[in-house]
Amino acid sequence: MLAAVLGVGLGLNPREVPSPFIGKPAPAFALPRVDDATLTVSPSSMLGRVWLLNVWASWCAPCRDEHPLLVALARDDRIVVAGLNYKDDPRNAQEWLRRLGDPYVWTASDRDGRVGTDYGVYGVPETFIIDTSGTIRYKHVGPLTQDVWTSTMLPLIKSLQP
Repeated sequence: MLAAVLGVGLGLNPREVPSPFIGKPAPAFALPRVDDATLTVSPSSMLGRVWLLNVWASWCAPCRDEHPLLVALARDDRIVVAGLNYKDDPRNAQEWLRRLGDPYVWTASDRDGRVGTDYGVYGVPETFIIDTSGTIRYKHVGPLTQDVWTSTMLPLIKSLQP
């Protein structure tokens, strides 16, 4: 019995973490923007679109690894990418985006991590696919790669497009 459990466990992909949020509405929030704290952003502004919510931080090395792919995705009209800057100083996040490029339609500042907790985030980066009705359809843990984008995320996004 133990061998069977270990065999199944070793065959699992650690990037495919089951999430109790899949198939449920994305948690609502209203947070200040990283680039202008006088403005707030909310997932409700994305209703009617299929979009990615990328959770990242300037102190996160794997976030830097995935960032060129996110910048490339920002030029792709099939998807909209929003950011949730997690437990970070907005000034550091602004500088990071200035130096590396800003792929996000908006980036919310989640300084205390409460919104990340509402989404079940336990580390960065994490990326969610959210459908036109605001329902979470997929969660990817760790840095996005071209392979994950091409083989998993893009086909799902295409299937969710109206």
